Amino acid sequence: MAMAAELEWNDGATQMDSDATPLCNLVGLGKRFGSTWACRDIDLTLQPGQVHALLGENGAGKSTVIKMLHGLYRPDSGHIEIAGKAVAFTSPREAEKAGIAIVPQELDLFPDLSVAENLFVGRARPRNRWGGFDWRSMRRQAAEVFKTLGVDFDVSALAQSLSGANAQLVEIARALICEGKILLMDEPTAALTDRETQRLFAITRELTSRGVGVVYISHRLEEIFQIADYVTVMRDGARVSSGPIRDMTMPKLVHYMIGRPLEKLFQRGARVPGELLLEVRGFTQSGVFQDVSFALRSGETVGLCGLIGAGRSELAQSIVGLSASSGGEIRVRGRPIRIDSPRKAIEHGMVYVPEERRSQGLFLDFPVGWNISFGSLKPLSRGGWVSKNRECELVARLHKLLEISGGGLAAPVATLSGGNQQKVLLAKSLALAPDIILLDEPTRGVDVGAKAEIYRIIDELARGGKAVLMISSDMIELLSMSDRILVMREGRLAGEFAGPDFPVDRIGEAVMGVRE
Repeated sequence: MAMAAELEWNDGATQMDSDATPLCNLVGLGKRFGSTWACRDIDLTLQPGQVHALLGENGAGKSTVIKMLHGLYRPDSGHIEIAGKAVAFTSPREAEKAGIAIVPQELDLFPDLSVAENLFVGRARPRNRWGGFDWRSMRRQAAEVFKTLGVDFDVSALAQSLSGANAQLVEIARALICEGKILLMDEPTAALTDRETQRLFAITRELTSRGVGVVYISHRLEEIFQIADYVTVMRDGARVSSGPIRDMTMPKLVHYMIGRPLEKLFQRGARVPGELLLEVRGFTQSGVFQDVSFALRSGETVGLCGLIGAGRSELAQSIVGLSASSGGEIRVRGRPIRIDSPRKAIEHGMVYVPEERRSQGLFLDFPVGWNISFGSLKPLSRGGWVSKNRECELVARLHKLLEISGGGLAAPVATLSGGNQQKVLLAKSLALAPDIILLDEPTRGVDVGAKAEIYRIIDELARGGKAVLMISSDMIELLSMSDRILVMREGRLAGEFAGPDFPVDRIGEAVMGVRE
């Protein structure tokens, strides 16, 4: 495929050299699993200094392409060229030696190693004059990388102590320390807020100004228009469109990705909030958040936003007893209660759906049906024995209600797309028959079409009388789904805003602390 090389940054920055040798060419690339082609006949060219966005729904084949380029999969058709020469990588290490680094979609840090050690896994570590590892140099280099990201990390801390968002920053730092010429970014901003995202974009532009090429995957289409020069769209394992980003519009990209217009993705239903279900009064966790008060009513969705470190997830986790509070009060239907464990929260009709579905919410190697029901076995049991009939009825009902697809109830969850995994996690929570649902980044890492389906589910929950607290880093998502929006900043509630006509500027000011 011949691609135009006269591309330029959206802000009018430097024009790329049309005579430069491409950093990489994918020529007729294809990968087959059994008799099924995950992708086929994929052509893609990456020029020096270019951000080439790769778009498509989950299951379109994007990650398969990235994994072939990074040496994890070997192509079954076509070939890869690096700097004009055909290559056949047999491992990610060979790809990294060729100057290819990756920021993966799913976090794969070693929890029992320090942040600094994680940056050097699989890479040459600095040595001291006696031949041992130079730990001081490792920590210094790690701190320097994080300084370029604009964050101040304790690089000696264990990775297991990191939040999901901070773990994502470590993944980005791992790729940056490699100093390769080709950088693969698979949903790098999924756990980042706007400020962290803009910081990453600034770093990306600095890298491309030095000739680094970036293949960028994101489901946040607004990002593509900020960062990308060129875009390739995939659907059902095939390339359906390629071109300069300046020739694209968001409705056109969505149409290429899912085959239907943007306006048909989601329409939120009208509803009227009812009974006061949850009150949080002066809730505090020392050193994390303090004096937070808000209320949730049946039939409403309340959004919760804030920068990384604002205390959003920590607040929700403390409400359901995953961590201890040090002050304040929780009331359910007007009655003060004490919640010291998730089981106690469930007894009071409250569930928390975690941000990290793969590591915190699901058993990936177990079947879909088992994942849905295993948390609800007690109400399905009599005399210590689980009623298989009742379990099957529950699982089948939720499977159908949430329109989970990808292989049936017996399929391992790991074989499902990200969107369907998220729906399994929702089904597992709904099996507990909650009235109050705390959702933490419910559409993180899922494609546009899956987002629309999850929005439909959330909307139906609220219209059915549930109270929903939705934590999200996606402002468009919050503005679209929320009846009210709460803003946290530095552990405190910085504002509360009513919809449907939200004052976007004031919300942004509250998030950033512009007018405190």
